[in-house]
Amino acid sequence: MAGKKKSPFPSRALGRGLAVSMAGLRAGGALAVDSAIARVLGREEEDSAFARREAQRFAAELGRLKGTYVKIGQMMALFGEHFLPPVLVDALRDLSDQTEPLPWDALESAVRASLGTRFDELDIDPDAVAAASLAQVHLAKIRDSGEWICLKIQYPGLAQMIDADFDAVVRMLLLARWVKSGRDLDNWMQSLRGHLHLEIDYEREARLTARMRELVAGVEPEGVHFHVPAQYPRYCTREVLALEYIEGYPVSATEVAALSQERRNALGRAMLELFFYELYDWGLLQTDPNFGNYLLRLDDRRKKYADDELALLDFGSVLDCSPEFLEHLRGTVDASQRQDIPAIVEGLVGLGCLHPDVGEEGRQMFADFCVHLLEPLRRPEDLPPEYLNEDGEYCWGRSRLMRRAGKQAAASATSRHFIPPSREFALIARKLTGVFNFIAVLDAQFNACDMLERHVAAWRERERHGQA
Repeated sequence: MAGKKKSPFPSRALGRGLAVSMAGLRAGGALAVDSAIARVLGREEEDSAFARREAQRFAAELGRLKGTYVKIGQMMALFGEHFLPPVLVDALRDLSDQTEPLPWDALESAVRASLGTRFDELDIDPDAVAAASLAQVHLAKIRDSGEWICLKIQYPGLAQMIDADFDAVVRMLLLARWVKSGRDLDNWMQSLRGHLHLEIDYEREARLTARMRELVAGVEPEGVHFHVPAQYPRYCTREVLALEYIEGYPVSATEVAALSQERRNALGRAMLELFFYELYDWGLLQTDPNFGNYLLRLDDRRKKYADDELALLDFGSVLDCSPEFLEHLRGTVDASQRQDIPAIVEGLVGLGCLHPDVGEEGRQMFADFCVHLLEPLRRPEDLPPEYLNEDGEYCWGRSRLMRRAGKQAAASATSRHFIPPSREFALIARKLTGVFNFIAVLDAQFNACDMLERHVAAWRERERHGQA
């Protein structure tokens, strides 16, 4: 008799929580001893090789437990710099979303229960084509039509485990003395918990996918088309999302790097324009810029101008912004492009990222950071000449902007003027970083000032007519 295949993550919530709590307790005791030694020796605690080792040990424990623990760790790596020690954030950044897929015999009964009689209308390939911390993807053929589709299948019992797993991780952080309990921590953790629940709400994702498909159909950047996969509502449930099967290249593929400079520029401009449409026109921002959420379908026809396609694959992390948040964010981007310090400060205060009574030093520090981060959007005469090509166009790859901005952000975070930003603002920063990195990987060369000013002008016009 064949042995039962093992799940990629333990199923018992008590055992999972206990493992994390024990890891936290062990780290807490060890770090307390190391902290006392550090004070005696007069060294910085967070510089301790021991602290780094303990942080890496805990991150490895999350990776071993898999599932929601990996996702929680990744979210804390993205946003934890606002409340976690740098040594722990660095360790959590090494957590990989790639995991061994759950064997089909461990999934089949849950998928059958979710689809009901519709299950027998499909021939589902038992081998997953992709797997991550919250779901995996299988190809399926509709028997009547012979059409192939993709099924994004949520791991069984995931919704029931999120809260328990989140509580276990917070308990670990407190036991390890990496955080102190308080209102700021509670607010951040509640926000992250809510965000994770949204990511596994497939009914919401289905609605947003349909909405984004409608929105991108109305825009056509030069030389590039946007494409959102069609849905198959008959096979969509709370645990299964059925989508059009799309083939293409990731942005890092050698086939993409081999494209002409003109085509790579067009793809880069399309990616940036998509962000501007989301921000200034639609008020819906896809905030997970993972390169795996995009595919490039290249036009292989031999003609002078290619029509490449940017396929947008995942809308589980879409931020539906409030009008007030959008107003402040739009204004801050616009003001940063114009290097208007008072307007930048006003926007940052409105976004909750700066104290209203901050002094001149703090105002200048954060305004400088925004101007720096949005460097590529400046007018051509204000761009750093060392990052321009012979035609005066900004070289996104050569600029190493994200590395430079990251160093400045780390310095700003240590300022007494700094307050942890809202989850929404942190998600936007994550989005912008992903967009800029995508364009840098393309090694695109173009100026973005005219594009931004066009969107800002249209937004201001709608405001005047009461349509924004």
